[in-house]
Amino acid sequence: MGMTITEKILAAHAGKESVEPGELIEAQVDLVLGNDITAPIAIQEFRDLGIPKVFDNEKIALIPDHFTPNKDIKSAEQVKVLREFAREQNIRHFYDVGRVGVEHALLPELGLARPGMVIIGADSHTCTYGALGAFSTGSGSTDMAAAMATGKAWFRIPESMKFVYKGKLNKYVTGKDLILHTIGNIGVDGALYRAMEFTGEAISVLTVEERLSMANMAIEAGGKNGIIAPDEKTLEYVKKRTGADFTVYTSDSDAKYIDIIEYDMTKVEPIVAYPHLPSNAKPARESGVKIDQVFIGSCTNGRIEDLRVAAELLKGRKVHKDVRLIVIPATQEVYAMALKEGLLSIFLEAEGAVSAPTCGPCLGGHMGILAEGERCLATSNRNFVGRMGHPKSEVYLANPAVAAASAVKGVICHPDELD
Repeated sequence: MGMTITEKILAAHAGKESVEPGELIEAQVDLVLGNDITAPIAIQEFRDLGIPKVFDNEKIALIPDHFTPNKDIKSAEQVKVLREFAREQNIRHFYDVGRVGVEHALLPELGLARPGMVIIGADSHTCTYGALGAFSTGSGSTDMAAAMATGKAWFRIPESMKFVYKGKLNKYVTGKDLILHTIGNIGVDGALYRAMEFTGEAISVLTVEERLSMANMAIEAGGKNGIIAPDEKTLEYVKKRTGADFTVYTSDSDAKYIDIIEYDMTKVEPIVAYPHLPSNAKPARESGVKIDQVFIGSCTNGRIEDLRVAAELLKGRKVHKDVRLIVIPATQEVYAMALKEGLLSIFLEAEGAVSAPTCGPCLGGHMGILAEGERCLATSNRNFVGRMGHPKSEVYLANPAVAAASAVKGVICHPDELD
């Protein structure tokens, strides 16, 4: 019996010829990630182990991105813990203000996430890097501490589900819509502790950035990881950013899947996830919901092509008088590119606000907290109760084109409604 791409990567890192779903393994990890919320706990756990040095100072990334720049004393103290630990341990991949970016956009950009790697991170959206053909998954802070000490982690081999996306994509439909459509179909626990393998004609035409958005939200369906087999686009993306070695894995033709689901993408239009679950997915064209705020950014849709799409729709237009538009480039590089291309001027002329790279409003941290009764349309990944502020506020999820068009209209709409 053949193996899936996920099974092959885990087998290789466990030193085994093959593995099966349900099997427990101890695997070598290639990268350990922590941020300003989760890493301080892991660092304390690491110290409690009494181990003087991390297993490899070049295989740990500490990214203080959630409250960047620090919004208050508590967040400043959190980052101080990371900063001092990074100096003490000579952590190569620590990025502070002026160099920092939203972690799941920054690591691929820096070439730190590559095909065939095993990556764990004390953040649930670590599954993002599966878009590059890596096994990448979220972990707890204790697991992060153990991995920093030993370079290893325990895994139960997940069952794999294959999602096949057929047909040509309609205008304004992106990877964000594919994953929202999928979660809307199977539910927030439809892939619980399973590997979500994305394939098909529609996947092949997606940009790497769109694929990163898809893998990012595998956790919103309960997935252990999301993964896409590397193709020429993937290899070009990775080689442009690093000269480091990597291994490409693909699923065998006779690999076993617990389920195979096919979608006809010709029938899918831009989608909005309504409160309070990413699975509450409906066509944007049927909405018309009045909004108070639009947020374009996050680890899901804060990359340069996301900002380009939004700017194209906002150019020559003004944000609705009753709407606040907040645009946050995901990294310093994205910010610099947006500045050079004139995108920031378009956002400012449209009367939007632009921030330095940060997770900020996505988790209700800062830079756009919602008051009671307010509604925000966001390009982020989660719309749980109180996610962006007051527990009686509402968060809707959509792609950047829908977000930009809705900022102009003042209600959630399909982008072609601006025509």
